[in-house]
Amino acid sequence: MRKITGRLTLALGLSLLVVPAATAQLPEGVTQTMIDQGQTLFNGAGICMACHGTDAKGMPNLGADLTDEEWKQSDGSYEAILETIKNGVSSDKSSTGTIMPLKGGSQINDEQLAAVAAYVWSLSNK
Repeated sequence: MRKITGRLTLALGLSLLVVPAATAQLPEGVTQTMIDQGQTLFNGAGICMACHGTDAKGMPNLGADLTDEEWKQSDGSYEAILETIKNGVSSDKSSTGTIMPLKGGSQINDEQLAAVAAYVWSLSNK
């Protein structure tokens, strides 16, 4: 019996190791699928890469680096990033002086917007 209990404990312990640590740390309502979709949108229909670059490290005089831990427009939380993308950034609040239009100037819907925000959040929360 002790041998079976030991194997069961080992199996349960190993199964816990298989769960990605990041999954437990995602903001409420955010999934890995959203992050993956957000990356595709970031570099596609969301047109984010036009100002932030395909690597999201920013473009001189256009868009800020989204991969570091420095957030110029918010506290870097998922909710704050979502609001920034949704509402845009005026030139007087922009660190580069360049505006970010609503939804970055794209035509993405609210579900897609949430996915882009999830991806952007993930960039500095690895």
